[in-house]
Amino acid sequence: MGITAVMVKELREKTGAGMMDCKKALIETEGNIDKAIEVLREKGLAAVAKRAGRTAAEGLVEAYIHRGRIGVLVEVNSETDFVAKNQEFKDFVKDITLQIAASNPQYVSREQVEEGIIEKEKEILRKQALNEGKPEKIVDKMVEGRMEKFFKDICLLEQPFIRDPDITVGDLLTGMISKIGENISIRRFTRYEVGEGIEKKEEDFAGEVAKQMGNN
Repeated sequence: MGITAVMVKELREKTGAGMMDCKKALIETEGNIDKAIEVLREKGLAAVAKRAGRTAAEGLVEAYIHRGRIGVLVEVNSETDFVAKNQEFKDFVKDITLQIAASNPQYVSREQVEEGIIEKEKEILRKQALNEGKPEKIVDKMVEGRMEKFFKDICLLEQPFIRDPDITVGDLLTGMISKIGENISIRRFTRYEVGEGIEKKEEDFAGEVAKQMGNN
């Protein structure tokens, strides 16, 4: 088939490769954009591996429902729809929904935590340390350490990955970016749990999700 300027432009925008390299890749793959991207990446001509700061506006919205009791929606972005169709990327996004269901984070990263919440938590932790009889001179150091635990509890990227607690979700994300060769970001999520906020008998649905993941 004939290779048009529009096709070359599209491939160049998706990969950052040179115009002639894009044209050669399209000729080699008979105009197949996805295969041409693979060819450019194999030759090291695509610039996607250096795009950590580039906009990621493609990707997936994934849903997970656990026994009709916990529901999660998450949006994970990639630079191209080519990556969004990649099975490894899809598996990664699915793991993120399971992580959220099991570990119930409140934010993606600590940068999203409002300053007022951070200051209030520091104040509480400081009072706790003083009430424990800790010397004033080490209280600030203790608060700093306990704040790190606070962030690990509420921030998705800082939580231990439920399939491999030796790494964090942030480590997992970094590894996926390196493997895929594009900027990937976990943009936002919502988690619902039946009866949340209503006083009731406590049931460990999150523990069930974690157990399920361990059996996979």
